[in-house]
Amino acid sequence: MQTELVTTLKRHATRILAELHESKAPVLITEHGTPSAYLVDVSMFELMQDRMQILEGIARGERAILENRTFTQDEAKRRMKKWLA
Repeated sequence: MQTELVTTLKRHATRILAELHESKAPVLITEHGTPSAYLVDVSMFELMQDRMQILEGIARGERAILENRTFTQDEAKRRMKKWLA
């Protein structure tokens, strides 16, 4: 992963963005030696967002199982019938 100072980003944004789009690797932006932000290619950000939604759905499902908030297939079909018709 590439690391850049915020001042370097200000001065060389076009070059840094071109490298980012080519490599697809995030760029860590630092201020005064401290990590401040990540610069991420749009397609990679959207992919990460999609993956996060999938993982959150899995986590909700696992929580429902642990809390015994599940239905049998027949119960689910009956409850969903109005949307599936």
